[in-house]
Amino acid sequence: MSDLCSPTFEDLATRLGFSCEEAGGIFELRSPLALENWTLPVLEATIVLGAVLMLVHAIVRLRRTGDATNLVVWLGTLAFLFIIEPLLYFPDAFGVEEYIDTMFAHNVFTVEFMWGRLPLYIIAIYPLMATIAFEIVRMLGVFRQYGTFVGAACVGFVHHAFYEIFDHLGPQLRWWEWSLDNPINQPFFDSVPLPSVVVFAALWPMSLAFCVQFFVGRHIDAGRTFSGVELTWRTIVVGLLASVGTVILPAPATVIGMGSTTVRATIYAAELVILSAVAIYVLSRQWTRLRSTPADRPYSNNLVRWYSIVYLAVMAVLWFAALPDWFAAVDGVTEAGDPIGNLWYAVVCFVIAIACVTATFTIPRSQPAGADETPSRALAGA
Repeated sequence: MSDLCSPTFEDLATRLGFSCEEAGGIFELRSPLALENWTLPVLEATIVLGAVLMLVHAIVRLRRTGDATNLVVWLGTLAFLFIIEPLLYFPDAFGVEEYIDTMFAHNVFTVEFMWGRLPLYIIAIYPLMATIAFEIVRMLGVFRQYGTFVGAACVGFVHHAFYEIFDHLGPQLRWWEWSLDNPINQPFFDSVPLPSVVVFAALWPMSLAFCVQFFVGRHIDAGRTFSGVELTWRTIVVGLLASVGTVILPAPATVIGMGSTTVRATIYAAELVILSAVAIYVLSRQWTRLRSTPADRPYSNNLVRWYSIVYLAVMAVLWFAALPDWFAAVDGVTEAGDPIGNLWYAVVCFVIAIACVTATFTIPRSQPAGADETPSRALAGA
């Protein structure tokens, strides 16, 4: 759709290997064999399958136990997505192009929406990542022991670890392309904008988790159930307020660092360090406590535990496939002209993510009756 092809997006699309002028319409379907490289359909299948399984599990859990928390996490992420993403994809259409130029472009995948802007897997990655992070923290009983705010901070930390494994690999494998000159993306941490590393990977899921737990989770933990109407408006509020939180939480960096990239980077980094320090202390202390007091374990989610392993295994394979070009890169760019992410940061995130998943497996298995929904039981009851 030519009138939606801004110069910046057209340039990014060309670098990714497709034409903005030829990018479908509201919906487009293409062969997975016709994509840029084999890693795109593998990523797409992994993310979409995981999101679907998480949705089925959330619905089954609501039907069986009355616990709507997982469903609100899943749907709340979509409410957030449809508030934020259209503005980022079509700043001209919303009249904000003077303030928000095109920040990035996704490559074309098997299933596409919105004239090549929104692959299905991007819609799916929001609820998948948020559910994994939220449920890991919930399985460790952090919300119950430390409260909503600290629990939300831990969700942000866990989400950050899982997401940055993906975030530092995408540009090299042409999953998307960042606009290097856009001031909103500055500064960059190798091939990834630091605002993405901090705001999207950590502060956004923290904001979402806080809203979910405040409006729904803590009430359900106390034994309350909600009607369909109550869940609907609470889910919409979660999406809206999570969006507001994503503006408020990084405000120190965006306001104080408005005139200096260095100041902005320093504050972003400080926020991430503080968040990480709190989360590491709380998660490790809570894991130790649950190991010694198994009766305090709140509940289990086997689907999240096992699919976390699937996700990490797939990402490890994709990273190994990218390593030859990564090590051969010169000045941060591969021979094919693709920017590389920070391998060592990704390794640290792998270690953290593996440790978090392992923690959920190493807690004694005693829990209240009916609290554990295994994948097979959940799908059978759907």
